[in-house]
Amino acid sequence: MSETLHVVCPHCHTTNRVRQDDLGKTPDCGSCHQTLFSGHPAQLDEAAFERHVAHSQIPVLVDFWAPWCGPCRVVGPVLEEIAAERDDLRVVKLNIDDNQQTTAQFDVLSIPTMILFRNGAPVKKVIGAYPKKKIEAQLFE
Repeated sequence: MSETLHVVCPHCHTTNRVRQDDLGKTPDCGSCHQTLFSGHPAQLDEAAFERHVAHSQIPVLVDFWAPWCGPCRVVGPVLEEIAAERDDLRVVKLNIDDNQQTTAQFDVLSIPTMILFRNGAPVKKVIGAYPKKKIEAQLFE
């Protein structure tokens, strides 16, 4: 029997229990019935950010970005690819202009900044726009 993990829905932000073996089988949210892994980064506000980071038992990769930032637009498609390829990770985006308190809390001074959270705590940080292989090497190895 596989371990049960808490996974927060990217649509309604409800915490779901999902067997680890079922992560790759496109599980649905028990509340809103939408897929828990859409293959796209979820756009979050500060309240949803807190819920995802604090309640998810899978790693959460947060992209601190802004729509006016050229390097952020370069990294965006890379993070889309990572989100589409991995069902053991939640990729989310947090607009720094709209979420300044969280941005300051994690000392995000330049963008793009990507922070990997595990069990509610930041464990790795990448600052700048890099190719996919370099981002993955810095965050996941």
